[in-house]
Amino acid sequence: MHRRWFWMFLLLGFATGIASAQSTGIRLSWTNNLLTVRDPSLPGGTLDVFYLEAFCIPGGHERSWGETRIPHQTQLLTSTPDGSELRFRSTIGSEIEVLHEVRTGHGDTLIEMDFLLVHRGTNSWNVQWFQPACMRVDRFTGASQSNYTAQSFIFTAAGRTPLDQIRRTTNALYRGGQVYLPPWVQEQDANPRPIAIDRIANGLIGCVSSDGKSILALASDRTFELFEGVYVCLHSDPWIGGLAPGATRRIRQKLYRMPNDTDRLLRQYGRDFPRTDDGGF
Repeated sequence: MHRRWFWMFLLLGFATGIASAQSTGIRLSWTNNLLTVRDPSLPGGTLDVFYLEAFCIPGGHERSWGETRIPHQTQLLTSTPDGSELRFRSTIGSEIEVLHEVRTGHGDTLIEMDFLLVHRGTNSWNVQWFQPACMRVDRFTGASQSNYTAQSFIFTAAGRTPLDQIRRTTNALYRGGQVYLPPWVQEQDANPRPIAIDRIANGLIGCVSSDGKSILALASDRTFELFEGVYVCLHSDPWIGGLAPGATRRIRQKLYRMPNDTDRLLRQYGRDFPRTDDGGF
């Protein structure tokens, strides 16, 4: 049954439908786990995204990163001639199959990512969260590792907040970077980088262009953590919550590119990722 689902996915796409992006002028390519978004309107003409980075088990904050990541392999299955859509298959261990695609968006959405996780084995897997997209923002911000936090932001109880104004910490198993958690995630489950004192108010993380006129922002379904990394990068890392035999999980992620307008960003995010019944995001 799962194998039949796999081929249906390849032939038909997700049930929500796949819109053609031939008129956008944006082209996607992927090699050696690096997704390249080519768009003449971007600073430098390209945006690099490390894709996919890691699938993780709980309890990782006090444990080495190598013990938290679950080995996975990713292969590119198809790409459209116009560069508007890429389809992939990843395997986690020997029992979980992840069918995923990246496609160019419309309007304020630069790219969209969809993931379908299928457990086709007999043993439960405690895969709690994953890092699908490590967005490299050095060219967009014109900044370096030492200062890009001033141009990057999340949303806290105080509203849109630059990362250099967050109540930060420095002590962790690995120094550098900063983890931003929603209220429901336990610190012991986060990645082994320093955890900010302030909790996030939604699942958006973004940055401002070097000229101050536009923003890039990442968001996904149920947020496990937002992360400012050590490669001039930003993450919105989704929650999976484990997979029992026969279980499936669908997860979406979007990368926005729009004018530097906070209200516009929040409206688009609210339409794409409405709050869950339990108040989560």
